[in-house]
Amino acid sequence: MSKCEHCIVREFSSLKALNKEELVKMAECKTSVTIKKGGLIFEEGDTINGIYCVKDGICKLTKLSPNGKDHIVKLVKKGELLGQRSLISNEPVNLSAMALEDMEVCFIPKNEIMNFFDSNNQFSMNVMKTICGDLKEADDIMVNLAQKSVKKRLSITLLYLEDTFGKNEDSSLKIQLSRDELASMIGTATESCIRLLSDFNKLGLIELNGKKISILDRIKLKRMDE
Repeated sequence: MSKCEHCIVREFSSLKALNKEELVKMAECKTSVTIKKGGLIFEEGDTINGIYCVKDGICKLTKLSPNGKDHIVKLVKKGELLGQRSLISNEPVNLSAMALEDMEVCFIPKNEIMNFFDSNNQFSMNVMKTICGDLKEADDIMVNLAQKSVKKRLSITLLYLEDTFGKNEDSSLKIQLSRDELASMIGTATESCIRLLSDFNKLGLIELNGKKISILDRIKLKRMDE
């Protein structure tokens, strides 16, 4: 079993506030899990009784809409935690988490996490800050969906994907989303997303090569619809 005090992932999450003794305790009770691409970490409505620390890989958090379609709320990468809000509110999770690529995650039981809340004020503060950040991000998404055009939302999303997850050696976006997933992120129909990507391609803003997308002109893409 890997030792949590030696795991670089904790430097990017609320866990960085834990001292060595607390990290040793966590290592003794955590469970390491491998999630294959397309696998569910948890499903909306589940009671998970703990949190997941993403050691490697990327997953999408989705919300089921009334029409039965999944809407992507957030993409979660290495170093982030899953299930914090549910743990604090003592409610079932309100989102589903699905792996976009093979993942390594560690599950930490609720009892151990709650002990850290009682003994480590900085840890408690870090978790609260993360939850507040998620709420702010959700507010920003709502504003974008309500006030920005689909074209602008797509340009913002493409830049976000490059800035957050990086590029491959051929300059294509490292994270490869399906057209359905990309449409879900910007809140539009798949057909509209495909048409806009084609328009961006014709304008020389991006390059399409099968499922791969490369950004060619960040400045013009950023200024789209301004």
